[in-house]
Amino acid sequence: MGKIVITANMSLDGVVQDPTGEEGFGRGGWFGQFGGKDLEAWAKIETAEALGAAALLLGRRSDEWFAARWTSRTGELAGRLNSMPKYVVSSTLEHPRWSNATVVNGDVPAEITQLKREINGEILIYASSQLGHTLIEHDLVDELRLVVFPVVLGAGKRLFGHTSERKAMRLLDTRTLGDGLAVLTYELASMRE
Repeated sequence: MGKIVITANMSLDGVVQDPTGEEGFGRGGWFGQFGGKDLEAWAKIETAEALGAAALLLGRRSDEWFAARWTSRTGELAGRLNSMPKYVVSSTLEHPRWSNATVVNGDVPAEITQLKREINGEILIYASSQLGHTLIEHDLVDELRLVVFPVVLGAGKRLFGHTSERKAMRLLDTRTLGDGLAVLTYELASMRE
């Protein structure tokens, strides 16, 4: 049985928008600016996470973004990301840009439920906040791994959006990376427990 894991870099106030500053968001670029020397430790945990995962689950825009940046890279992390099976959720995309990718369309909650049955291991969601919202709303996310950067941006798209009800979380782990990054790991806990 697969386990859906959202892994996200975010500001202290939950903003995930434009971490590298390439999207034109006025408060973008916070990843490098506030990650600084701690990004070496970040790269180690991201590499270990990718090496241990079974697949990636992405939205269309994330597929385009990652394909443009990772296809030509080499090294352990790039090799794993490029070779890993990928599932791209989109109602308009016919041909994903990144290698080894399959388009998922139609009834997204039903398709992802089936994907979880078919894949053994972790299915990572990177940089796909709209997809993350949908899967959280339908109780399909098993775990959240949040790398919190030490900055309050005050505006921007956040990881968590409107939900039809409260979504309880259970803290599994906390740790620091370097001097300024915090890694918080949560599992979704049912409000009906």
